[in-house]
Amino acid sequence: MKDAPLNPRATANAEPERGTWNPGNQEPYYHSHPMRIAIGADHAGFSLKEHLKQTLTTLGHHVDDYGTHSDASVDYPPICAAVGLAVVEGKADRGIVLGGSGQGEQIAANKVRGVRAALCNDLYTARLSRQHNDANVLSMGGRIVAFGLADDILKLWLDTVFEGGRHQKRLDQIAEIEKS
Repeated sequence: MKDAPLNPRATANAEPERGTWNPGNQEPYYHSHPMRIAIGADHAGFSLKEHLKQTLTTLGHHVDDYGTHSDASVDYPPICAAVGLAVVEGKADRGIVLGGSGQGEQIAANKVRGVRAALCNDLYTARLSRQHNDANVLSMGGRIVAFGLADDILKLWLDTVFEGGRHQKRLDQIAEIEKS
């Protein structure tokens, strides 16, 4: 993450050894520990899924692959729902859904009550999705994000801790909407 782009207004608060932004020297918002990751993709996200599985394993995470297992055309909603269910049922710590753009996959995963899927095709939204929204499912577009950037997005997303505070109130409001 050393070379990760920062919010330009935040450069003064950068931590040189990590290349990350930590406003006001608050508690670090990065953590590292092995997680169980549920991952799934449609045919357009298949090659990115296979690449990220290797990245995750190299980083010490356990990966549960919910498909697809080839680049043959397949419908993504059942795959994304399975990833989302794995997360909300506690079978996985986090989830990843991948497609051509990632948009449909994010929408499908978000239909599972308790999933907070975020489409992150850049580092800034990846960090904020965790820091402010406690996203538990990451979505990316295999036709949009190259492997190198996808690795950076993944690492940042996995390591960023939810900030809580005023953001928790908003997540509570979202949870109330899900009950209706």
